[in-house]
Amino acid sequence: MIYTVTFNPSLDYVMRVNGFEANGVNRTYEDFIVAGGKGINVSIMLRHLGHENTALGFIAGFTGDEIVRQLREEGCEEAFIRLEKGYSRINVKLKSNGETEINAQGPVITEDAMAKLYKQLDTLESGDTLVLSGSIPKGLPETTYRDIMERLSARNIRIIVDATQDLLMNVLDLKPFLIKPNHHELESVFHTKFTTEKDIIEAARQLQAKGAQNVLVSRAADGAVLVDANGEVRTSPVPKGKLVNSVGSGDSMVAGFLAGYIESDGQYDKALAMGVAAGSASAFEEWLANREQVEALLEKE
Repeated sequence: MIYTVTFNPSLDYVMRVNGFEANGVNRTYEDFIVAGGKGINVSIMLRHLGHENTALGFIAGFTGDEIVRQLREEGCEEAFIRLEKGYSRINVKLKSNGETEINAQGPVITEDAMAKLYKQLDTLESGDTLVLSGSIPKGLPETTYRDIMERLSARNIRIIVDATQDLLMNVLDLKPFLIKPNHHELESVFHTKFTTEKDIIEAARQLQAKGAQNVLVSRAADGAVLVDANGEVRTSPVPKGKLVNSVGSGDSMVAGFLAGYIESDGQYDKALAMGVAAGSASAFEEWLANREQVEALLEKE
């Protein structure tokens, strides 16, 4: 079974505005609300690709109820822990001349609530997959991902980590199955700019040397680079298409990579191809793509 964890899920309020102007009244020509958060995006995309999974994490209030409703509408299983105070956040995604995001803080996660999550994680079995993605809400220790991985370290669980900077670097020695920084996040880790693909490959190899089994670097319009567990370097260009919405494309890549890996019995070329196609297909759509849209891009390769 595949499990995702989203510590701070949200309702993403997507607004499209012609010629947004600050300090004035702007009117949308299109808007919609979707359940969001990196782990939730992975769960929904996995379901679109035909893979059952269970979404774990924390929700609160009426916004949390809507997140659950949308997940169930997508056919996803969920076992969220309901917090007694606050409400799940609403994030604004403004599309105009560019893309602007305003992300709220979200509710406080108590020690009792974390204990309930650990109890859920203790039921995972050998061969299961756990996806840890996104930021850690204020109030939880920065070691939270590491604490989870240490707790599960003897259980033969495939763990994927999609996080940034210290959250990512602090778990590498625990040998996550996959990490997926984008090229900007990779630059933040190494405090430098990468101007060539060779530079990105070398940085990915350094992360692998610290313990990561597979390092997948998404490069937006330049495609993706994978340094796999066998030490082989694989690259993939991005399919041609019109960018409509980049939110969730990285999460779709994670879901696609995992789906491709499972469906091909561990063939990294198939996993990379499915990952890039899934990420691109979602970027070319209003929201997360379906299997047919992903396969249409695979056929173009």
